[in-house]
Amino acid sequence: MIIIGITGTLGAGKGTIVDYMVNNLNFVHYSVRGFLSEEIKRRGLEVNRDNLTAVANDLRASNSPSYIVDCLFEQAMKSGQNCIIESIRTPGEVESLRKKGNFILLAVDADRKIRYDRIVLRGSETDHVSYEKFVSDEQREYETSDPNKQNLRKCIECADYHIDNNGSIEDLHNEVAKIVDELREKMNNNRPSWDEYFMEVANIIAKRATCDRGRSGCVIVKNHRILVTGYVGSPSGLPHCDEVGHLMKKMINEDGTESMHCVRTVHAEQNAICQAAKLGVSVDGATLYCRMTPCRTCAMMIINCGIVRVVCGNKYHAAKESEEMFRQAGIQLDYFSEDVLKYNNQ
Repeated sequence: MIIIGITGTLGAGKGTIVDYMVNNLNFVHYSVRGFLSEEIKRRGLEVNRDNLTAVANDLRASNSPSYIVDCLFEQAMKSGQNCIIESIRTPGEVESLRKKGNFILLAVDADRKIRYDRIVLRGSETDHVSYEKFVSDEQREYETSDPNKQNLRKCIECADYHIDNNGSIEDLHNEVAKIVDELREKMNNNRPSWDEYFMEVANIIAKRATCDRGRSGCVIVKNHRILVTGYVGSPSGLPHCDEVGHLMKKMINEDGTESMHCVRTVHAEQNAICQAAKLGVSVDGATLYCRMTPCRTCAMMIINCGIVRVVCGNKYHAAKESEEMFRQAGIQLDYFSEDVLKYNNQ
């Protein structure tokens, strides 16, 4: 899966690149400008360049500097497809996306007069300004020193790939195709993203689990470093399911239905958190990787120990309550797959 962010100056060709990647290279498109336009309309304002900037800065100040692109990145991850996120404009956004892994930044630019002529020819109402205002607006967006406000110069400088789009559309398409081919070749080398890497570690840890109903593993990570791990198993010194069988108890659910659960084991997430407590390792601000959506009890423990992100391989069949708790607590929840994973006897 490739997630490409596009940054660049107005009229440089970001939209043309997006159209080509969507129509010819099978990418899914997520747009910062589109996200902001919907928010501007919701507030009853006119969609223009000044309001795009003002609303963007307001959302970042009210939530987090990377709030907009974080929302788009989450949508992109859930899609499971190659995606492009258009109009990344602040260094803070770039930094946040890079920390997530699996992200490449592409910058596009062109001579200023060429770009202005393009937007005039395009005739967009939001971009119809005099050349003098076009230049002054651009200088403002280029020169700010605040990393959490628009600074195209800094974004362009830190991009992984650069395109100077002063030629034909065909030249631009060829350059984009070359970059995507290179990225796909790198992917074929099978170097996993950070999320893929740590989820694979969790899957390996799961092989130590001692309950065959759901062999699950967990790894807790901070700053790309593993802090602790855990897997499903009975408390220390007590017999395991694989040795003496399951300890099943009947549960009556809220809708009146009955289900059977094994209560012999401690969940992988709980064991990892207990391991951290035993060793005196702080998990505050960490990310937790696990096989499926944590249960209610695990979710409460995750919230209270300060974990800020949970990454799951699949959904649990009773995930809604935990998902809502994470939402209220402000914990980011990401899935590799939306498929529901069931226990072996379900």
